[in-house]
Amino acid sequence: MVHIDEIIARFRALPDDENLRVLDAVLTDLAKPGERIEYVWAIEARKRWNGYKTGQIRTVSYEELMRKYDR
Repeated sequence: MVHIDEIIARFRALPDDENLRVLDAVLTDLAKPGERIEYVWAIEARKRWNGYKTGQIRTVSYEELMRKYDR
């Protein structure tokens, strides 16, 4: 079994274009949610939508949101 430090060392020794290929593969795999995560997010989205429709959730305009990060 390969130790994580060895994997990192091998990654760092790769040329930039190969590092990007490895990074792309890792990020692509991490971006795939599992069934449980999709289920939990579906419930959360439904709660948020219902809260929005009933006025329990305050909305924020795009401009207000951008002001928050425009510092």
